[in-house]
Amino acid sequence: MKISAPTHLDDIPAAAWNALGGNDNPFLRHEFLVALERHGCVGRHAGWVPQHITAYDNSQLVGAAPMYLKYNSHGEFVFDWVWAEAYERNGMPYYPKLIVAVPYTPATGPRLLLANNVDQETVASGLIEGALDHARNLQLSSLHWLFTTEQDTARLEQHDLMRRTGFQFHWHNPGYRDFADFLSTLTAEKRKKIKQERRRVREAGIELEILSGHEVSAEQWQIFHNFYCSTFARKGGSASLTLEFFMEIGRTMAENVVLVLARHQGEYVAGAFNLRGGDTLYGRHWGCSADLHSLHFECCYYSLMEYCIRHGLGRFEAGAQGEHKLARGFLPTPTWSMHWLAHPAFSAAIKDFLLRETTALQSHMEELHEHSPVKSACR
Repeated sequence: MKISAPTHLDDIPAAAWNALGGNDNPFLRHEFLVALERHGCVGRHAGWVPQHITAYDNSQLVGAAPMYLKYNSHGEFVFDWVWAEAYERNGMPYYPKLIVAVPYTPATGPRLLLANNVDQETVASGLIEGALDHARNLQLSSLHWLFTTEQDTARLEQHDLMRRTGFQFHWHNPGYRDFADFLSTLTAEKRKKIKQERRRVREAGIELEILSGHEVSAEQWQIFHNFYCSTFARKGGSASLTLEFFMEIGRTMAENVVLVLARHQGEYVAGAFNLRGGDTLYGRHWGCSADLHSLHFECCYYSLMEYCIRHGLGRFEAGAQGEHKLARGFLPTPTWSMHWLAHPAFSAAIKDFLLRETTALQSHMEELHEHSPVKSACR
């Protein structure tokens, strides 16, 4: 088995990459990752330099991991700025570092992509050691695997990487008949609140369109991209995803794209971009040009929960952070990342920090579950 780290995904045929299991998770599809590279979303200017690691058995691609050389911590959603500052205070460089992740995407998914017709544990071990060797050969400070699955987390722990626990709010669909069936599981107070928010949107005369990729016109992509950029303009930061990126995946991943557009008085006023996987809908980006009451909740949550019910999707991940999601039926769900640091003293200090952080986080999650809007009989 040969382990290597090519620079660009264009070096790898799409069919070979997707055969490793990327089809179930839209962010791991060759089409998504290569569009990031082709349209300026990643690269040295963005601090994300592709270093994808692969495993070959003769000429067959049997394993891979989406890996990047990072010159900052932007777009990761697993925050290590304090670690970088500690390195700097001690006169050591933290950047560049190496990460295995999907750029700008806080969504759990496989990070070890493995062929079915091989000894998967052997290939997984080879990829992990190959990534560690790559970090050591480049004399980097660290290697990080972000938003790992439970299975990949266990594999990485066997190679002495340190686990960091976080959480997000996810909504689960056990098979609701319709949105009213979901509402019936909530307490009366929360049920009333959601009905009020949805009614405000209807009474304002706002109309929603839910489109798949092949239904989105070039003009609509431009309108949505303007909304997307406006969010960063208001909050500060950089809009990393280009219009050309969205338009390409709208063509190459049309069946995965779920775009919500809201129209008010004949004009588009908001949009929400989502991707659909095998059993999961992933909410990713939102923007608007008008501050209309409850519009964000309708575009980004309620209309998409209905979409999941209608299409039989079991889970809706609406993105990172946001404790306001709890009152709307999204429950705290753990996430994991795995970390290796080359410096022994820093590694020991961060290991101690992670143990204490995990204890505090687990207590917080338990407290959040106690405030769940779901009636006790329905939990």
